[in-house]
Amino acid sequence: MAKEQQFVKNIADINEDFPQWYTDVVIKTELVDYGPVKGTMVIRPYGYAIWETIQTELNKRFKALGVKNAYFPMLIPESYLKREAEHVEGFAPEVALVTHAGGEKLAENLVIRPTSETIICEMYSKWLQSYRDLPIIINQWANVMRWEKTTRPFLRTSEFLWQEGHTVHATEDEARAEALAMLDCYEKFMNEVLAIPVFTGIKTEKEKFAGAVETYGLEAMMLDGKSLQAGTSHYLGQNFAKAFDMQFLDKDNTHKYAYSTSWGVSTRMIGAVVMAHGDQRGLSLPPAVAPIQVIVIPVAQFKEGVMENAQKLTEKLVGMGVRAELDARDASPGWKFNEWEMKGCPVRIEIGPRDIEAGKCVVSRRDNFEKFDLPLNELEKIPELLSTIQKNMLEKSRKIRDGKVVSAKTLKGIFDGVEGRNFVKAPWCGCRECEEKIKNDTAASARVITKDNAEGEVCAVCGKKAKHIVLFARAY
Repeated sequence: MAKEQQFVKNIADINEDFPQWYTDVVIKTELVDYGPVKGTMVIRPYGYAIWETIQTELNKRFKALGVKNAYFPMLIPESYLKREAEHVEGFAPEVALVTHAGGEKLAENLVIRPTSETIICEMYSKWLQSYRDLPIIINQWANVMRWEKTTRPFLRTSEFLWQEGHTVHATEDEARAEALAMLDCYEKFMNEVLAIPVFTGIKTEKEKFAGAVETYGLEAMMLDGKSLQAGTSHYLGQNFAKAFDMQFLDKDNTHKYAYSTSWGVSTRMIGAVVMAHGDQRGLSLPPAVAPIQVIVIPVAQFKEGVMENAQKLTEKLVGMGVRAELDARDASPGWKFNEWEMKGCPVRIEIGPRDIEAGKCVVSRRDNFEKFDLPLNELEKIPELLSTIQKNMLEKSRKIRDGKVVSAKTLKGIFDGVEGRNFVKAPWCGCRECEEKIKNDTAASARVITKDNAEGEVCAVCGKKAKHIVLFARAY
């Protein structure tokens, strides 16, 4: 038992040092390791399996909305990035350049994509001829590079994996509808798969994506009361269409500029799962995203019949569509229990000689540590249990979040609210100066503009008539 306790002691206290707890968990559970270049990460098999599950679930949802997958080059001519002025200004500090190749200086510098609007719009301008070619709805799964100064695995790294959708439409209404449809798709995914409730809404001008007309964001609360931007969907208007000459011949026989959108989520979502559901023992994974939903652990595995029955049990679960595995390693059951709790496996099943004799197994839930006996002829209850755990984790996360949303009418109120590790709803006049003062004085940024009515409210900073109620929070 001493070894098991020590195993968990090596994780920092979640209440005393949340950042160190997070780092300890993602490293010790073998989700990730540090790459040799500062700010890069190596996603290990267990972490990548989570990403594969995310990809599978999102692809299913995307394709139901008519999205097709493609792939575009990682290297972009620097001149492309400069065509959309606001876009290049927004990304300039994070851009990595390739200046030499084959031992020679290049005629034009190449940008390692920080995002792909420019190269994709260049290709779309070649493909788009008439209204019959619209809409274009394409997504790519790719890596991108942003030269971040402060990095943390999954949350902010110089290179990360993501998907980025890029669509083109004939009208503004169609493009806006697409941006909102993807926002809704992401919100459902966050709830149904990651068991993380999110606030959605329009970003302020200061916080929107560089080059967008409007950015819609999804903000999730982490256990330390900070916000994590879980995904974004952008209505780009005709900004990129005009920069890259995306015109089409319409039904009225006139050429018109198209309207476009882009939207994406990244491996940051793995970090969100860690920080929204974890505890002092490590990860706690929602069944829908867990690489292994049920781990089967034989007790006294070298005794006759134990491994055979454990294997048979595992195969039955797999046959039911459960992601189940048998841990047959030569290690004590106690060590395995401890490790799989730390790695967040939703359900653990133990089976030993006495269990086999009694025709049962022992089931343990990771979400609430409940433990009970289950007859071996009732294994069909396991998929139902996984569904119950999924719902329970979402409800628990929503309850924690909703209990930490407060309102404030003054700058001091915003400060006190975020100091208490809360999200704060506050009235805002809409001016950049007041937004920047809130950021400077409280270290909280405007996350999204809420749907709350601001009528009769005055700005928390300047006292002028409020235009919006905004959700403020300190953020990753």
